[in-house]
Amino acid sequence: MDKKIITTSAILGLIAIILGAFGAHALKKVLTIEQLTTFETGVRYQMYHALFLLFIGTTTIIRQKLKKTIYNLTVLGVILFSGSIYLLATNSLMPIDLKIFGFVTPIGGIFLISAWFLLFFDLIKPIKKEK
Repeated sequence: MDKKIITTSAILGLIAIILGAFGAHALKKVLTIEQLTTFETGVRYQMYHALFLLFIGTTTIIRQKLKKTIYNLTVLGVILFSGSIYLLATNSLMPIDLKIFGFVTPIGGIFLISAWFLLFFDLIKPIKKEK
């Protein structure tokens, strides 16, 4: 599982760098400042969570079952949160109105928050003493 988490982390980080460069160079010419700022928010949160998954995949202080849950919540959260932000920010470039995907952004945010909460909760719970 750790290799899968780290591999996903690398892929999300790679895509974030590519999208960041794309936004800074290609989209800069066709989006408003507000739209570009929104796009950059999606990139920033994707990168934050790529780094989060890198930590999850390399740490030994949390159980594998919890790692899997955090992994699933984070990947789904990035897809829904950052993905919907990318669509909303570039809506003016699309032939159809993508604002219908706006409801997805907070759902993705809830998944991301849940992943962080699970990590936090696991770290603060008392350690069970072995008998």
